[in-house]
Amino acid sequence: MNINNLSESELNELQNFLKSNPKSHFMQSLEWAKVKSEWQHEILIVRHKKSNKITGCMTVLIRKLPVLNRNMMYAPRGFTCDPHDKETLLELTNRVKELAQKYKAFIFKMDPDISNSDAEFKIYMESIGYKFSRNTPKTIRRMQPKIIERITLTNKTEEELLKSFHEKHRYNIRLAIKKGITLREGTREDLPIFYDIMKTTEARNNFYVRPLSYFERIWDCMGPEQVRLIFAEYEGQAIAAVLPIKYGNKVWYLYGGSSNKHRNLMPNYLLQFEMMKWGIKNKCDIYDFRGVSGILHPNHPQRGVYIFKKGFNGDIIELVNELTIVFNPFVNWMFDIGESIYKFITKFKNN
Repeated sequence: MNINNLSESELNELQNFLKSNPKSHFMQSLEWAKVKSEWQHEILIVRHKKSNKITGCMTVLIRKLPVLNRNMMYAPRGFTCDPHDKETLLELTNRVKELAQKYKAFIFKMDPDISNSDAEFKIYMESIGYKFSRNTPKTIRRMQPKIIERITLTNKTEEELLKSFHEKHRYNIRLAIKKGITLREGTREDLPIFYDIMKTTEARNNFYVRPLSYFERIWDCMGPEQVRLIFAEYEGQAIAAVLPIKYGNKVWYLYGGSSNKHRNLMPNYLLQFEMMKWGIKNKCDIYDFRGVSGILHPNHPQRGVYIFKKGFNGDIIELVNELTIVFNPFVNWMFDIGESIYKFITKFKNN
């Protein structure tokens, strides 16, 4: 069902479940479904047969591919439920199949927040019809990062957290404060300043930044309670900024960037600590850096980002590969060909 079709009591019940479940994730929130306005969405809800209480749910995004004239269905970070509740997982899967018929979808994808070491989960999901994607160069890009870094915040004080960082990171945080870096809370009106910083970072590091309207939509749908805009300033000018999201028991480092000036003053270290402190203040259990690249390859272009994040001494977690159910093999084959062509063109342009 659509969010707009829920009654007020159903909406409150679902919100409470989404936020209190240990597998809570902002990408499965009702607010995030509104952020992804270029997709249609459906909310799948499973209830216990006796108590009628919610045992699991899943936000599924649906988007038509114009050339193929077929829909793709995607659940970012999968489902919200006990990953070993087989009855709920099976019912959610059956609902997905019904949804595929309704929208004439050729494929369903999800990338659940489940450790790759969870053999029980992987065996069961394969038994009910899912296939796990393989780690091959053929894949252009995953929807979400496979390897992430997380810091446990549960019952930690700010001082205990600071002591857990690498010595050099503690030094850089104190250096930023000593050199006069100050932090300022931003508002929606400051998003253009944030966007300029992101564009500068894009040009320097060669990655894609979404348009300003996208960040405005995040703010409108999730702010100000669940999203913050924090600037690091030097002599009254913003030199770095971050946009984290808080949902359920977690805080995610969603976006961040820095100007080309005064990077030697280490503003990014101070901003990371500030986001973690926000999590502690709100009694969150997890601070999530999201994707970590360059772990296995010293020459990887993102190796420096990995070293920066790893110095905060979080846990590196490898998640399961994407899970898929293909409903139309021919259309999916055509889609794979289109991906291969896109990869070739992108590689050609970048050379």
